[in-house]
Amino acid sequence: MEVKPNQLNDHLFTALLASKEAGLAVLDVYQQDFDVSYKEDKSPLTVADQRSHNIIVKCLSASAGEGIPILSEEGKDVPFEERRQWEYFWLIDPLDGTKEFVKRNGEFTVNISLIHQTRPILGVIYAPVMNLFYFASEGLGSYRLIGNVAFELLKDMVSENKRADVLKAVLGQSDRLPNHDRRPGVGASPLTIIGSRSHSSNEFNSFVEDMKKTHAKVERMSAGSSLKLCLVAEGRADIYPRFGPTMEWDIAAGQAIVEQARGSVLSYETGEPLRYNKENLLNPWFIVKAHGYR
Repeated sequence: MEVKPNQLNDHLFTALLASKEAGLAVLDVYQQDFDVSYKEDKSPLTVADQRSHNIIVKCLSASAGEGIPILSEEGKDVPFEERRQWEYFWLIDPLDGTKEFVKRNGEFTVNISLIHQTRPILGVIYAPVMNLFYFASEGLGSYRLIGNVAFELLKDMVSENKRADVLKAVLGQSDRLPNHDRRPGVGASPLTIIGSRSHSSNEFNSFVEDMKKTHAKVERMSAGSSLKLCLVAEGRADIYPRFGPTMEWDIAAGQAIVEQARGSVLSYETGEPLRYNKENLLNPWFIVKAHGYR
């Protein structure tokens, strides 16, 4: 099975629509009182997670990508012996940053990515409260779009022969990433290190102190969910080190967006790009670097 460039654009359009619909459902729950349960690993779970999952699966399954398998945080129990046969698959996190959702700080996202073999080749991240889309695909680049513009352009019922025109209009209203030209640690520009809002660590603090030894100016930022990768893709942050557990669906869409913005998402131990559809879906520690940072 081969996904051609025009098909990849169609998949991107579908992922944008799916993230929009799922994000609106998540926002509806967010604006009401909701119950919180906890998984075995003590991470929170709300009805918004499952609603978002159901909407995304329905949208992706009904699209031109019908037949492409789907792996989701809320439907992850697919045996590796089955998964290892997949050439392409959708990898989704219906609600990334559930802790931020529960805290009601707005820093949560809907993440959708398309994986080819072990690499993310397409990614969409939608932040409903911030009304922002980040998206990327191979050959197209990486972009940021304000949601109210997207809602005018991304209609539910668009014939397949008009999707190319609509996507062109979406790109015309979007900012190409990176859109911050920085020289980290040089002159007036500090090295900006971004970390997790809810998952700080001693290793992260040590990393920041080490960077202060080699850079004249160092600043720290914090953000929740996959927004950290988006801020690196924009160029607003230079580096995001992650010294803690994450799963493949947490990072894949963000990795596509960072890489298409000419940044990198590298294993802390090997220096190689993160790979996907491993037998164990847990990510290693990693470092996200903006374009221009070495």
